Amino acid sequence: MRSSAWHPARDAARRREDDRLIHQDTDTHPPEHARPATTIDRATFRTGLRAGAPFAAASFLLSVSLGALAVDTGFPAVAAIVMSAIVFAGSAQFAAVSIVAAGGGLGSAVVAAVLVNSRFLPMGIALGPSLAGGPVRRGLEGQAVVDASWAMAARPDGTFDRSFLFGSTAIQYVAWLLGTALGALSGGALGDTDRFGLDAVYPTFFLVLLIHELRSGRGRGVAAGGALIALALIPITPPGAPVLAASLAALIGLRTRGDAPR
Repeated sequence: MRSSAWHPARDAARRREDDRLIHQDTDTHPPEHARPATTIDRATFRTGLRAGAPFAAASFLLSVSLGALAVDTGFPAVAAIVMSAIVFAGSAQFAAVSIVAAGGGLGSAVVAAVLVNSRFLPMGIALGPSLAGGPVRRGLEGQAVVDASWAMAARPDGTFDRSFLFGSTAIQYVAWLLGTALGALSGGALGDTDRFGLDAVYPTFFLVLLIHELRSGRGRGVAAGGALIALALIPITPPGAPVLAASLAALIGLRTRGDAPR
């Protein structure tokens, strides 16, 4: 007949087994945000809209300048607007328009735009696991990636809030399209947009994103590494190549995060 009296060793073994089951359940069922949601959280989407509003204002001013510049370069107004609707990437569009304005061909403009946008490759690699569905759906959802939204949607554990990302990008997309249309359709009336100081908006925009990322030690290390790579390559490589090479620093930072103890 077994004794039902309390026994220290038996009680300790029971506690160890309970702890093992708890840890096993935690490993099997990761935190909710670690599993990509398949629907959009409306409250988080609205939060993203509000967070993206200041960047949308900057995007509007930049796109007015872009629309006016594109028309002055020889683009039809409709072509400039369609380019913004499809490409939705300020640095790439400015690079393409500038090359055409300097007498370059369409092929050179497209190559420059692709090189400038190469930074989205490591950004997409980091974002992919936080998106829902298979490769096609993730690819479509990935079109919502812009610099500000990507940075603000990042969580401390390396995942991304897709509902916040979509909200932040949505308001910026609308502002970018409206600004391009305004600049393209009334470019002649606006005259030289540089006199409004719009040329300072773009570097200021990226400076704000950089300050946000410099809050962590890993972010500072990645930023310093990317800057050194770009500075070393600017004198010896064609435009756009330094950006592509500097993005490797982001991949190194991503690998470092993945190797960190959990």
